[in-house]
Amino acid sequence: MFQALGDRLTGIFDKLTRRGILTETAVDETMREIKIALLEADVALPVVKDFIAKVKEKAVGEQIVKSVSPAQMVTKIVSDELIALLGDGGTLNLASHAGASDVILMVGLQGAGKTTSAGKLAVRLTKNGKKVLLASLDVYRPAAMEQLAELGQKNNLDVLEIIKGQQPIEITKRALKEAKAGLYDVLILDTAGRLHIDADMMREVQQIRDIANPKETLLTVDAMMGQDAVHVAKEFTEKVGITGVVLTRIDGDSRGGAALSMREITGQPIKFLGVGEKADALEVFDAKRIADRILGMGDVVGLVETAMEKINQEEAQKSAMRMMEGKFDLNDLLSQIRQINNMGDVKGIMKMIPGLSKFRDKIDAANVDNKMIKHQEAIILSMTPYERKHPDVLKAARKQRIANGAGVSVMEVNRLLKQYDQMATVMKQFKKMGPMGMFKMMKQMKGMMGGNMPDLGSLGSMGGLGGSNPFAGMGKNPFGSSMPDMNSPEIQELMKKFPKM
Repeated sequence: MFQALGDRLTGIFDKLTRRGILTETAVDETMREIKIALLEADVALPVVKDFIAKVKEKAVGEQIVKSVSPAQMVTKIVSDELIALLGDGGTLNLASHAGASDVILMVGLQGAGKTTSAGKLAVRLTKNGKKVLLASLDVYRPAAMEQLAELGQKNNLDVLEIIKGQQPIEITKRALKEAKAGLYDVLILDTAGRLHIDADMMREVQQIRDIANPKETLLTVDAMMGQDAVHVAKEFTEKVGITGVVLTRIDGDSRGGAALSMREITGQPIKFLGVGEKADALEVFDAKRIADRILGMGDVVGLVETAMEKINQEEAQKSAMRMMEGKFDLNDLLSQIRQINNMGDVKGIMKMIPGLSKFRDKIDAANVDNKMIKHQEAIILSMTPYERKHPDVLKAARKQRIANGAGVSVMEVNRLLKQYDQMATVMKQFKKMGPMGMFKMMKQMKGMMGGNMPDLGSLGSMGGLGGSNPFAGMGKNPFGSSMPDMNSPEIQELMKKFPKM
């Protein structure tokens, strides 16, 4: 999402870096380019006009700081205004005490991903300690109720029993009784949708709303609908009274106009983003993180959260201790490969690293994906336990046997072994440095990232990247001013949760 807009804005700011001062003429030219970029991203015209007016007012006013480059200053102003435009997503308005049976009403058009989002939300709330009951009220779409039941079965969620012939109002009343009797914290009602907004659908949703008295009424809209998504949200806001939006299929929408227009046009916050098909692919909306992604600043907080959720902390701690002791064999490399694979789409993870989003084309073109990681895992698994512990014994005949067993070429086996050798050399250096040396090195990392960053063209030897290197030729410091503050409260709070070394 926002790929085209991010590319355009990055290009605009790169032009500004070549200017010594920020004149009003330069501001006008930049504002015109930003306006075109926003319109091409399918942002509503009234929103664009208001946004440009606010940015221009600050860019030619007292906020210009002479010691800061024009590009940095305009980027900061645009970032602040993007955050204000996107608005605070807020949290769900749910009771803190157990057994409250708060109701979340899921509404929206047919095909927007409403049922899937209801399941994802239930998974998320369950992980947060809530007891959740799901109930389908869609008696019109074929197999809609069965779809929710199947989602519940796959993810170990409680779903209200299907009774054929019951109508939405009857099901709502039964679900409310079941939620209260079962001491459920949250009841999620998945209403029926239509292919377009009509009076019958709105009337039914209004009746269900009046009976259920929901704490949250969440509208599910498809980001790929563009401005139509905003119009749908406006209609539901006026006729039903939604409290928030779940924006789905954002991974398929490169423009992002719906997200940028939603809050301004409807006055309702985006609360969640659907970022994939998996049950846990529901992301809490955060305006600052979205703005950072648009402006090529990456998403360090998102990266850390992903690592915390997906990485086996005990395994990571053991691996870290072995590194400090200078011990590193192919079993350790296998563990690292599996941890990387568990984090999800490798290319998506790489784009979350600050400064690398502007190189997304190189990342996309490179042969760096989860399939390649699976090949590396297969290579190591084709080795005997002795070979993994003593890689030096791997000569031609053994390599051929391993390649045959993994279904790859000998060249790929050699590439993996070269990668292992390079990493093992680094691990030996860790042992020489000792714990205090490593601590000093980590303290220096923030300074390095802002200035003398090593050539990213050398990263091809790192775990998971193999021989295909998307960073070749990127130079010494792609991060520039986009490097986030590693001492920010958000990142420091997240880092506290990592295992101590």
